[in-house]
Amino acid sequence: MTSATTNEDLASAGGGARILFELGLTYALIMLVIWTPRPWQKVLWWFAAGAVVAIAGLSFKGLRAMGLRRENFLQSVWVVGAALLLAAIAVVVAVQLNTLRLPNGGVAGFIKTYWAYALWACFQQLLLQGFFLPRFLGLMKGGRAASLLAAGLFALAHLPNPILTPVTLVWGFAACLLFLRYRNLYPLAMAHAIFGIAIAITIPGPVDHNMRVGLGYLTYGHPRQIPIRSSQP
Repeated sequence: MTSATTNEDLASAGGGARILFELGLTYALIMLVIWTPRPWQKVLWWFAAGAVVAIAGLSFKGLRAMGLRRENFLQSVWVVGAALLLAAIAVVVAVQLNTLRLPNGGVAGFIKTYWAYALWACFQQLLLQGFFLPRFLGLMKGGRAASLLAAGLFALAHLPNPILTPVTLVWGFAACLLFLRYRNLYPLAMAHAIFGIAIAITIPGPVDHNMRVGLGYLTYGHPRQIPIRSSQP
């Protein structure tokens, strides 16, 4: 198998109303988490994660439909190579601009610093291609339009970060199109992790606020999160 020819295994079960409900509820929960101050943010994160798992479980079509498969891995592994090349170029530029920030401790320190982010990047890619894209395909039956909408939501979730928002729009759209061609999530997840780590070590913290989004971006450098305003005078 070199590429997929249909989108039937990606279409979400149920009618359009159900798909819209699943998309709306899930995205609303994600945005609520992003824009809620601590400590409530942590509580909402677990609630949102549980809701996503529950919704996905109701229309679960197997791991292969989510891209967790061996087929086409070798055909699509070039995406990882391309990501490494772009990351290397970014590092060279950062060295010239004196903005490269590497963690202490060599390889061990690098892994200790970024292993959790790498897992988070893989989860984001699974959410984009395994949850949102199939549902847009179930509504639209058009790969490019569905990919653009999924990428748009992905980018909006990274507002108001001026670096991550355009980057995630471009990468999200490209990743969705690549997923429709190869139906393999592993190279895309690895590329996402590479891109994210490259941004973390080459872009100064004051520029991208240490890759924060939502309320975290706005409160970067503040000793506390913005408090929840009371409705009482």
